[in-house]
Amino acid sequence: MKPLVVLDVVGMTPGLLVDMPNLARLGSQVPLGTVLPAVTCSAQATLLTGRTPAEHGIVGNGWYFRDLGEVHLWRQHNRLVGGEKLWETARRLHPGYRAANICWWYAMGASTDITVTPRPIYHADGRKSPDCYVRPPELHGRLTEELGPFPLFQYWGPTASLASTEWIVGAARKVLAERRPDLLLVYVPHLDYDLQRYGPWAPEAAHAASEVDRALKPLLDDAAAAGATVVALSEYGITDARRPVDINRALRRAGLLEVHAQAGMEYLDPWASRAFAVADHQIAHVYVADPADIPRTTAVLRELTGVDVVYDREGQALVGLDHERSGELVAVAEPDAWFTYYYWTDDERAPDFARGVDIHRKPGYDPAELFFDPADPLAKAKAGLNLVRKKLGLRYAMNVVPLDPSCVRGTHGRLPDSVADGPVLLCSRPLDRERLAAVDVHDLLLELQGIPAKELRR
Repeated sequence: MKPLVVLDVVGMTPGLLVDMPNLARLGSQVPLGTVLPAVTCSAQATLLTGRTPAEHGIVGNGWYFRDLGEVHLWRQHNRLVGGEKLWETARRLHPGYRAANICWWYAMGASTDITVTPRPIYHADGRKSPDCYVRPPELHGRLTEELGPFPLFQYWGPTASLASTEWIVGAARKVLAERRPDLLLVYVPHLDYDLQRYGPWAPEAAHAASEVDRALKPLLDDAAAAGATVVALSEYGITDARRPVDINRALRRAGLLEVHAQAGMEYLDPWASRAFAVADHQIAHVYVADPADIPRTTAVLRELTGVDVVYDREGQALVGLDHERSGELVAVAEPDAWFTYYYWTDDERAPDFARGVDIHRKPGYDPAELFFDPADPLAKAKAGLNLVRKKLGLRYAMNVVPLDPSCVRGTHGRLPDSVADGPVLLCSRPLDRERLAAVDVHDLLLELQGIPAKELRR
């Protein structure tokens, strides 16, 4: 069987390919549809199962876990994803089929043969150190010995950079050369950073595209030498962001959202709130405890500047998002708008995690984590001092993230308004498709390996 390498070059669009000659040379280029919400976890789950969020259950990068009474983003366990995955379908026809996952999401507990995914060390004293989870276990030492520790602080946050992509590419090359999997999934994150920081048409975006292309060339060369088919695709395109929309503050003003206070800081009180939003880029799942409050909550959302559409359960069914994990309402932002998670009305009352990179405690996505606070001239110096404290084994708080979200220049999440703003799929083999839906990628990838996907579907 001819091996297949699938590169998830997040944020790649047709317009950026002019600065990505190595990828553009793959050959076939097809506009790729995405899903609502057009965010990482939802899109990847669809690509790997061929199902919509309504079917596989990944309704965003996180949601309100009603049985826990808590909002959780960026969970990692694969059991959260419903449906048979790409490699599991392949194994039914080819029992020895081997799959490797290098940093695609929901890798923990997945049935892949090889897994590499970011996984920090959480020390007993509260410190966090960069590392990764690797299966088989012996591969962990070999990767970190050759490539160094996984560069967690270059993977997300104000110092996110090409270094994380270069580490991932290095790991993928090693796995391809030494383990020879039939399927190699590789997540390439770098475009996400500068496109959100500066916008998709800024010079920095073109530079980031060129950097990613250069970093991928060795892996592309290795794949060609191994006789592998290469597919490069993206989950979504990033568009201009100009208007942050404080959806939770609007719900609080309407008397629907509640907070509780500790040590002078306010925390979202989800189980006491009549309605609150889990903000996720340009999508917000709005959870309404009492059905009687749905009309009023809908009215508050529709009156909020920057909100384009509000879907109730019936509307969610039309866009493939009617899953029990979804909010009773789903709000979609206007093209240049996006939703903050902020719920406090006085920055002095913001929780301490708001000024840090803390993706697991914030009850919503925070793109401001990509920035040092421009209002604090000492922000970078504080970060440097914190790194010294870390190396000395001391506890530290990375409180350098701005509470003013106006610095964000790129966003995604709504369905693209044009093909130019949407994702794209490239293939090293000819494709006879004029356009491809995200739900059809699963079958296409199997067919590229000679596996009759449609006959195997359960």
